[in-house]
Amino acid sequence: MRPRHHERHFTRRIGWLRAAVLGANDGIVSTASLILGVAAAHATREAILTAGVASLVAGAMSMAAGEYVSVSSQADMEQAETEVERRELETDSTAERAELANIYVKRGLTSQLADQVAMQLMAHDALDAHLRDELGISETLKARPLQAAFTSAITYAAGAALPLASVIVAPPTHLLAVVPVVSLIVLTLLGGLAANAGGAGVVKGSLRVLFWGAIAMAVTAGLGALFGAVA
Repeated sequence: MRPRHHERHFTRRIGWLRAAVLGANDGIVSTASLILGVAAAHATREAILTAGVASLVAGAMSMAAGEYVSVSSQADMEQAETEVERRELETDSTAERAELANIYVKRGLTSQLADQVAMQLMAHDALDAHLRDELGISETLKARPLQAAFTSAITYAAGAALPLASVIVAPPTHLLAVVPVVSLIVLTLLGGLAANAGGAGVVKGSLRVLFWGAIAMAVTAGLGALFGAVA
């Protein structure tokens, strides 16, 4: 008996992975940048912590709401397309089979074979065949609003907690050094883990997150220092 062939695919992770990476990155970058901006303006540790906690709570809620609304819109569109396809199959299944067969011809099958494939797939599950091959809607990539919202909120809060912890642990005179160093190290590791989980290049993913995180923190710290000096 031939050994079973195993393949490792990453498309099943797209829904939660995108929300998780976006949430964690946003939590670290937004909160660390805000902390650096407030610290550069010579604020007290209490003021810095207050700003950081506010960023964590508001950011997590904002991420959850934004993801839910965005992914819900995608889910609504998928549902509407599903209903349209269902009605078309009920009213004119012959034309729908020809349409499906034409898709397979464009992918390289002969007309005769494409028609046979379309006929057999529609006999098995006509709606699923059309959703998948005509519209690109599948169970693997289906929009899941609650999953995206929950994942974004949790990962944002987890990411934001790291620079906050740095503020609590680090001496006040070293905040402007400790917070960005810790945040950028974690961002680099997170970028690498996310790239690996998605099957992409680890180094490229790490450097991309590191670069943009450093830019955001530098700009915010510079503005904080500027306004602090003016005040």
